[in-house]
Amino acid sequence: MSLLKRFFCHLPALGFIALGLGLQAADWPQYLGPGRDAVYPGQALTRAWPSGGPKVLWRKRDIGAGMSGLVVAKGRVILFHEVNRYDTIECLDVKTGKSLWKNNYASSFVAGYGSSAGPRATPAIIGDRVYTMGGQGIVVCTDFATGKTIWKVDTQKSYRASDGFFGMACSPLVEGNAVLLNIGGEAGAGIVALDKNSGKLLWKTLEDEASYSSPVLATLHGKHRAVFFTRTGLAVIDPASGKIDFQNRWRARIHASVNAAAPLVVGERIFVTSSYNTGALVVQAATDGYETLWSNDTSLSSQYTSVMHRDGFLYGTHGRADAPPTPALRCVELATGKVRWSEDDFGDCLMMLCGDRLLALMETGELVLGQASPAGWKEISRAQVVGSGARSQPALANGRLFVRDRNQLVCLEMP
Repeated sequence: MSLLKRFFCHLPALGFIALGLGLQAADWPQYLGPGRDAVYPGQALTRAWPSGGPKVLWRKRDIGAGMSGLVVAKGRVILFHEVNRYDTIECLDVKTGKSLWKNNYASSFVAGYGSSAGPRATPAIIGDRVYTMGGQGIVVCTDFATGKTIWKVDTQKSYRASDGFFGMACSPLVEGNAVLLNIGGEAGAGIVALDKNSGKLLWKTLEDEASYSSPVLATLHGKHRAVFFTRTGLAVIDPASGKIDFQNRWRARIHASVNAAAPLVVGERIFVTSSYNTGALVVQAATDGYETLWSNDTSLSSQYTSVMHRDGFLYGTHGRADAPPTPALRCVELATGKVRWSEDDFGDCLMMLCGDRLLALMETGELVLGQASPAGWKEISRAQVVGSGARSQPALANGRLFVRDRNQLVCLEMP
């Protein structure tokens, strides 16, 4: 089995918008949560779980294929999956799991390198609309109340976008009137902005191929910016015009590689990380541009897991899912790259922070809760909550955790 094929067996779905749009304070409306930083804004998780694990509130069996993450807003959950060769956007009731509506379209996507079928990118719930992108690059805007299609754009036909090694995986980022996506299209359509109301092109820029990372928003040196981590590297862009502020090539020298973790912005600093002998990079916005603070391949080189920040420290995994050694969980100083501690052989996982609690969904289907601080790692609880092959970013909203594997979606009570 090739390294790329083995890698993709572990690749997850690659999905400040909350109170102003009528969402509850602790909703999880888009990839990595309301701030796209894998930080839960609700009540901290302070209690250990019962011996049998968190209480199962409901379970939806026999779901379709895909690695798209789950999103939650206004008492509803969006599940994006492939059912009988149709990409299906399905809306469920948060309390019961009952299906409220479905919107689907025929999917011609064929996963490469032996990877599994279905969509990869995580939806975004913005106001009264849901934005999705399937594995073959079809972008759909759906009415959140009714499930009816408002508009649909095939980026492969319109911009000659490529599904790359494993399918398109950029989770839509909505800013102002634009839906921002790294699609890797031709003729300067590496990154595009589509009108959120019509799907029409607002601007396009760069020749960069698409990565499996998703963009984030930031204010850098007083300017509102979108930060992308394309297959080529870091790009800081004006979301209103597409004007490039800054680029830094940051990718492996070998072709058989990917950039997958989302960029992380802390104040004026931007952190990106990759594997394949590439490593981590931190740049800082300055009056005359951007400067590199540090870079190395020894501190926090994550193959796909997005890194989180708390009080000046980064928390994430170091290592590859498809090659030994098993990834370690690490705490690293943001300012210097110094490793504070390393929990070796931690494993492949997707994570989020809830106060000083770190919640990790392991690829094996285990859920791990621990206390993460610069002083060290302390595991609090561990439970098997789903089967193996858990590669979709979970969602935590209003005391409920939503987790999926290859076959089921589970809603858990988080005390």
